[in-house]
Amino acid sequence: MVTINCDMGESFGIYSFGDDAACMPFVTHVNIACAYHASDPVVMRRTVRAAKAAGVNVGSHPGLPDREGFGRRRMQMTREEVSGLVIYQTGALQAFAAAEGISLSHIKPHGALFGMAQNEMHVAEGIADAAEIFDLPVIGYSDCCMSEVFTRRGIPFSCEFYVDLDYGDDGRQVISREHPPVDAEAVKGKVLRAVREGLTRSVNGKDVPVVAESICVHSDTPGALAVARAVYETLVAEDALGIT
Repeated sequence: MVTINCDMGESFGIYSFGDDAACMPFVTHVNIACAYHASDPVVMRRTVRAAKAAGVNVGSHPGLPDREGFGRRRMQMTREEVSGLVIYQTGALQAFAAAEGISLSHIKPHGALFGMAQNEMHVAEGIADAAEIFDLPVIGYSDCCMSEVFTRRGIPFSCEFYVDLDYGDDGRQVISREHPPVDAEAVKGKVLRAVREGLTRSVNGKDVPVVAESICVHSDTPGALAVARAVYETLVAEDALGIT
């Protein structure tokens, strides 16, 4: 069964991003920003409350301390620094969840931190260190440092597939500073191919292998609501939608 996760709660102060409330009925897991790459305490609390009301799973979405770059610029970090920032951010969100009488369901690294964890063993180890402390599964990626570290250490994880990002010939997502619009109808075919065949098309027209245990939708992608609905309806039609 396949879940749908969505990055949310990325507004802060007077700045608003994404249509979180509209997307929630079409996802199973929300990844809430924890005030490093985006968000603030008020937005974190508001998003946790909205997710609880919608009955969806709530996870932390820790990112690099780079608000100006929206956490999508790489940084040099030690394993201890990585584990510390994930513990700090997840702990903050856990407090807001506890205040609403719910528990966190997962951790999903954000942006460049996610990309670093795919390629750098010490970053993946740092995330695993934090996941062990909270006893939480991680939304990660297949055939990379993340899957190797999590498997070896017995950290439960699911591998995600991106319907609103491009893929390189190496089978990895292309992390950009902005998300261009995507066609909702095209999304349906992309999801079906990833789920049925484990393949997607790279930016250079090459078929590359993917593992689609959780489909990711970004709430700041233009037309995110239509994209989320298309993913949801496609998985329901396939009788493939999972909840936990």
